[in-house]
This record gives sequence, C-alpha cells and structure tokens, in this order.
Amino acid sequence: MTDMKTAQQQVWAAGDYSRIGAALPLMSELLCEDADLRGGERVLDVATGSGNTALAAARRHCVVTGVDYVPALLERARLRASAEQLEVDFQVGDAEELDFPDDAFDVVLSTLGVMFAPDQRRTADELLRVCGPGGRIALTSWTPSGFGGTVFELFNRFVPAPPDTPSALRWGSDDGLVELFGDRVREVRTRIRRQVFRYPSVEHYVRWYATYFGPTIAAEDALDAAGRERLRAEFAALIGELNTAADGTLVLPAEYLSFHAVAR
Repeated sequence: MTDMKTAQQQVWAAGDYSRIGAALPLMSELLCEDADLRGGERVLDVATGSGNTALAAARRHCVVTGVDYVPALLERARLRASAEQLEVDFQVGDAEELDFPDDAFDVVLSTLGVMFAPDQRRTADELLRVCGPGGRIALTSWTPSGFGGTVFELFNRFVPAPPDTPSALRWGSDDGLVELFGDRVREVRTRIRRQVFRYPSVEHYVRWYATYFGPTIAAEDALDAAGRERLRAEFAALIGELNTAADGTLVLPAEYLSFHAVAR
C-alpha cells in the first residue's frame, strides 16, 4: 500500500463514518434504481463504508459483495445486514486492486466512494475489469459546482492537498468521466440529483462532522488552535449561506452526479 493510500485509510478510519453515512441511504436507494437492478444479479459495492449501497442492493434480492479498506466500517456493515436479515459478503478490499476475477459481477456500484481513490485511472480500469463486457457501472459523486466542490475548496485552503493529487471531483463531471472511461463504455447516462441534509442547526452540523467525519478530523488535527477556530467559523458561515431553512434548523441541498454506463 502506498504512503498516500495508507494515510487516506487512516483518515477514513478516524471518527465514525457510519454516523455520517446514516444520512445517505436515499442516495444509495436511488442509485440502485438508476442501475435498474434485477433480483439474482451479482453486484459489487466498491468503498461500501458502513454498507448503505450494498444493503440497498441486497433488499432487491441481488447477490451482493461489499468491499472497503476500513475494517471497522465493514464490521458496522455486517451488523446492519444481520439486523435486516440480509445476506451480503463484506470483504476488506481496495478499489485500485479488486481481488476478483474478470467478469465476476453483473453490476458494479459506488456511492461517494471510488471518487476518493488516489489512482483514478486504475480504479476505472478495475471497475470495468470486474464487470466485463455488458456489465453495468453506476456511481454517485459530488459535483465541482455543488456543495461538495465548495466544501473541498474551503478545506483545501486551510490544508492544501499534496502536489499532483488528483481532484476527487473529476468523478462528478461529465468531462471527467469521459476522461476516465472514454469509449470503453456505452449507453452512458448522467443526471444531477440533490441530497438534502437535515440537522437541528448549522452549529450541530459543524460539530457532528468535526466529531465523526474522518477528513474533517484530519484537517483540524493538521491545524493549530487558531487555525481550527478559523476553519470552523468559515465552515459554519458557508453552511449558513447554503441553508434554505428559516426556522433555525438546517436544510442543506447538496448536488451530486449519478452516472450509469454499460461496459463494452
């Protein structure tokens, strides 16, 4: 595992991403609908985290495998599957080196997952390899112009990414997806959707992410006390500007791109 990959793994293991992912099941359900899943299909969920998308596929009676490189999140995913009496094979795995033979799956999914892989082209290659010709790929990614892009820009000002780090937002644009998949896919469909976050207040949201979201924790750990205070203040101001609620609560629309294609 590269130094960048190891560092990234440690970031996602910090906090408790399952507390963040608890707000995102609808995104996973919609992705499964966009993929037009059919009962009995072999489905792989890459970067499954605490299992949202894998569980959504299992609810549709698919034969589901979920992979992630954070073992603690996989344990949470297994508990959730057990609670729902769903059969999902959760395995430790890396999006850049999927430990499956060619053509092993009918459908490959990822929700806000593969977009964070350091080697983007290799990741795209792996998605295509394991689903094979005629297999389907369906992904969701934050868009550069939406909430995700705005937040990435803010945090990058405080804690710049290492030089030559590819932007995760490449996966959230039509042009970026063309660069990654090119003519290796057909029947490409993309659509803009919105995930609406609902929290008791802006302040609650900021504290929640500072407590449970690994990338926020890592950014704050890289700053001194004054830097952390400035980051939280600017983060709260940004969320406040995007808040559509007028009653003191937080209603935050967040734009993302849903991508679906068939491998050639």
